Formats: sequence, structure tokens, C-alpha cells
Amino acid sequence: MTNVPTDTQLTQALQRFRDAHMQAFFSDWISRMRGQESDLLSYDEVRQILHAQEMGVRPTLEEVPLDKIVGSVGRYRDFNSAFLPRNEALQERWARVDAAREGLVGLPPVELLKVGDLYFVRDGNHRVSVARAHGEPTIEAYVTPVETSIPVEANSAEELRKWLIEASRLQFLKRTGLDKVAPNASIRLTEPGRYRDLDEQIAVHRWYLSKKRKSEVPYEEATKSWYENVYLPLAKEIEESGLLDDFPGRTTTDLYLWLCKHRAALKERFDLPLDEKAAVATFASVHSGKRLRRALKRLRLKLARFFKGDDVILGLPPQREKDAGEHKEKNKNRTEGKAENTRRTP
Repeated sequence: MTNVPTDTQLTQALQRFRDAHMQAFFSDWISRMRGQESDLLSYDEVRQILHAQEMGVRPTLEEVPLDKIVGSVGRYRDFNSAFLPRNEALQERWARVDAAREGLVGLPPVELLKVGDLYFVRDGNHRVSVARAHGEPTIEAYVTPVETSIPVEANSAEELRKWLIEASRLQFLKRTGLDKVAPNASIRLTEPGRYRDLDEQIAVHRWYLSKKRKSEVPYEEATKSWYENVYLPLAKEIEESGLLDDFPGRTTTDLYLWLCKHRAALKERFDLPLDEKAAVATFASVHSGKRLRRALKRLRLKLARFFKGDDVILGLPPQREKDAGEHKEKNKNRTEGKAENTRRTP
């Protein structure tokens, strides 16, 4: 028996892919408008948070409910939470899997990892997506159970996402001792994996403190110093500026990390250090979590770049604009000087 699809089957499968791809687009758009999450969960992220390990047992063949499959080992960005295809590049592979489903041989079982009562795709993302598109309730799968450091208490992707966020926060507090050195600290993120970014900041801050004192600084002391001297000034400016109103569903700590990245990018590009007020003002000038406001800010930025050049920085106070202009001129002269030296080198 052969499982080579006919031209008719492929044509019909391609149309089903286009329908599913368009459905993914509208489903994601509606989720964004409602402030809901529409991404699949990353197994690697879950594994790191839970210190998960696959159990050394032979996979068992089971019929698994499709709505219990909530993530993927490596393809979690290619499909949304309903396993609808987001990436148009998936078309040929997806269509061939869909067409093969109608063949005499059918499709082989997928391979899943089981975390609690939920599943992640190790192999067979396209097969899961096709089955969901056809409205199938279950799929045949080889299932490998996964052990976790703490019991997983979740029955859906949304419950697991919330549970992971809280577990990540508690682990962060335990690692850093922040709840001891700063009991009133309010550190909350809406993405569980981002707590590692805070860990890195504390480690770097500790290194600088130790270098300055010429002796090793205790971790909890470095954590307290980071919170009081690095985190709080920017967090207070974010809250006082009203910037949070522009990002529904996000927290001060979410915006803090985005502002850190924004400030570092301007420092690297223009050699322009920004204080907390200038950092928030420049960020607020070009970013928003609200669709219409974001579109208007992007239009404003395009117009500013059209009239003033690509190096324009919106939102800077007058004095900082002057500083930015001086920095740009120095960088321009430095670049031209290097180019001239290169031309003169035999």
C-alpha cells in the first residue's frame, strides 16, 4: 500500500491550510484585542522552571485529548494555542500531512511529553495541527511521562501559564532572598521566563559592587542594593508617569525590563546615557500596548525620521536633545575619522 497523495487531495489540503492559516490570523488578532495569550507554551521553558526530567520508561501508546496538548518542544512559535498554523512557510509540509491523512496508510502516532495532566509535542506538530483543523477530539500518541520538582496543578494552558508565573516568582524570591531583605518589594512578571533576566541583573550588580569594594559582596546584600538603587528608581518613574495605562495587563516589572533594554539600546547606538525620566519619556514616545495608540506613535516616528533623519530620538527633554546632538556629531566625526584612516592605510 502507498500513502502518496493524489493531486486532488493535495489541492484540497492546500485550501484547508489557507483556511486554517487565516483562522489563526483572526484568532490571534481577537486574542490581542482582548488582552489574552494565544501562544503555545515552550517545553524548554517549562522544563527549566520545574527542573523537569523525562522518566526512564518506555513510551506508552495512548489516545490523547487534543485540547490537552498545550505546547511544543521546538515549534511553539509556528502555531498558536489552538495549534492553527501561523507560519505561511508551513504550507507545503502541512498540506502533505493533511493529504496523507486521507490515504490508505494514514499517519503514524505523534510523540508527546506529559507534564501533570497536560502534553507537549516532541514530534508531530503538523499532525496535531491537522487533527485540530479537522475537529478531531483525540490523537494517537506515544507518551513519555515527565517528572517535576513540584507537582503541577493545572488542567489547561491558561491555568498552567498562571501557575508557572507564580512558581517562577516564588523561586526567584527564594533564590535571591529579596522577600527577606525587602519584604515590601513588589516584583511580578507576566512571562515566567523573564525572571532569569532579573537574576542576571543582580549577578552583574553584585560583580560591580565586589569590584568597587575589592571584596566579595554577599548575595542578599547585592540583591537589596540592586532593588533599592537600580530597580526602584526606574519602577517609581514608570508608575508616576502613568505609562502602565498604555499597557493593559502588564506590570511595573514587565515595563522595567523593557525600559532596561530600551535604555541599553540608546546607550549603545548613541553613547547617550539616560536618567529614569528621560528613559521613560523616550520609550513612551514610540511604544504602546494599545493598538491604535501604537499605530499613531509609529506614524509619528516615521514622520520624524523623514524630516530629521533615522537617528531622531523622540521624547527627549530639550537639554538631552542637545546632548544627543553632540553625541551624534562626535560619533559621526569618529566614524569619518576611522574611514579616512582606513583609506590612507597602504
